[in-house]
Amino acid sequence: MKKAQLIVNRNFTGGEIDKRIYSSFVEHMGRVIYSGIYEPTHPTADEDGFRYDVLEKVKEMGVTGIRYPGGNFVSCYDWRDGVGPRHLRPRKLELAWRSIETNEFGTNEFMRWAGKAGIEPIFAVNLGTKGIENAVSLVEYCNIPGGTKYSDLRREHGIEQPYNIKTWCLGNEMDGDWQIGHKTAEEYGRLAQETAKAIKQVDSSIKVVSCGSSKSDMVTYPDWEAISLNYTYDYVDYIALHQYYGGQEKGTEFFLAQSLDMENYIRTVIGTCDFVKAKKRSRKDLYISFDEWGVWSMPDTEVAAQVDETPWQVAPHLSEQIYSMEDTLLFSSMLMNFLKFSDRVKIACQSLLTNISAAIMTEKNGEVWVQPIYYPFAYTSKYGRGTVLQEVFKCPVYACERFEEVPYIDSVTVHNDETKELVYFQVNRTGESLNIFAENQEFQVETVIEHICLSSEDIKATNLHNHGLIKPDFPEDVTLKGNSFEYIIKPYSWNMIRLKLV
Repeated sequence: MKKAQLIVNRNFTGGEIDKRIYSSFVEHMGRVIYSGIYEPTHPTADEDGFRYDVLEKVKEMGVTGIRYPGGNFVSCYDWRDGVGPRHLRPRKLELAWRSIETNEFGTNEFMRWAGKAGIEPIFAVNLGTKGIENAVSLVEYCNIPGGTKYSDLRREHGIEQPYNIKTWCLGNEMDGDWQIGHKTAEEYGRLAQETAKAIKQVDSSIKVVSCGSSKSDMVTYPDWEAISLNYTYDYVDYIALHQYYGGQEKGTEFFLAQSLDMENYIRTVIGTCDFVKAKKRSRKDLYISFDEWGVWSMPDTEVAAQVDETPWQVAPHLSEQIYSMEDTLLFSSMLMNFLKFSDRVKIACQSLLTNISAAIMTEKNGEVWVQPIYYPFAYTSKYGRGTVLQEVFKCPVYACERFEEVPYIDSVTVHNDETKELVYFQVNRTGESLNIFAENQEFQVETVIEHICLSSEDIKATNLHNHGLIKPDFPEDVTLKGNSFEYIIKPYSWNMIRLKLV
């Protein structure tokens, strides 16, 4: 059996983990909202039409924030359509997904839902078909106590106190030619600069997110960051990155190795940000908001075909992907990257919350169930808090297309001083078992709290037909040896090991 050796030391630390990396994303797309989180006729619906069964799953998942209302949707959205008396709200052509938007659910409904879910809102403004005025008026509506046109409008709508939304995204994927209102880096940089200046005049306490590259293979990456940040650097606090991975048809070795591409993506953008910082002789570090990420198993052509087959429907079934154990392993490694780069990645939004590339699935007027990706997210959100430790890790590697050295084991370790725990998150990318020995220097370990393992004999298995098929096991197989431990990691598995410290 192959072996792997891990060493962590209390004195060698990485970044502090921001709880907002455990955020998600809700967009007016398909059934994400309508029959996802909002379904007034559902047996569990509360007085606001929110599905209580979904709310419970969101809380159990440990979601800390939600980005809203899009996504591609936001680039053709006027927030004014979604406020006020419902019977006066317009039905609109929604161009991004060629559907009908009823505007039954809008800003105030979302904020009411967010309060019940216990999450922090992250709002996006329309820099596609709209611009500065639309953004300024929305910030005024949400954040000013009263005495002005839009703050008083909010109060007329029954919301006496301001929402004080603290994080605002300047558009969505503006580098993509699929985006309505797509812009060059220069065009976007100028507009984003002026929008950031204006909305911070309305509320100087807010934080602002500038659009970065939509994925790591964009032909404009990383020039987009270098050019747009030349305009926005002094006015924004974060740059947004997005990334989805498919490629299951290329084989498991390649598919699971793609988290290394994501690591390089993050490093490159950090380097570009620091290059602009040096050019500007700035003292400010720019942070990353990875506000869309996930595994995308459905080709873009198939999504487009679904849109074209049944256009102009209300909340159509669209791109409802079903995740396998194989998908879950890559998803877990992507999530672990935010811990590894926690010194610079401060926000991350799993995409999407319900029904489309989602952790939570719903049936209209029916049940709610969770995909396998739900479990690594929930456990990492609950226990991946504190300080990341630098690792010295030796394990076998393999080579595949585009990746010369892929570690069999993906690993990250967290020290939570508040709860006095060491927590290890590990993914086995291979079909082999490995013996792992972990040495914990400068720590005094009291006991093994638990080992949680997610695996399946069939890595293509899903929870579609048997909703409880892939779920966590709790093996008692970790051997404590002084302040170190040893265990055998199962093939193609996600693992979390918690140690109690003295």
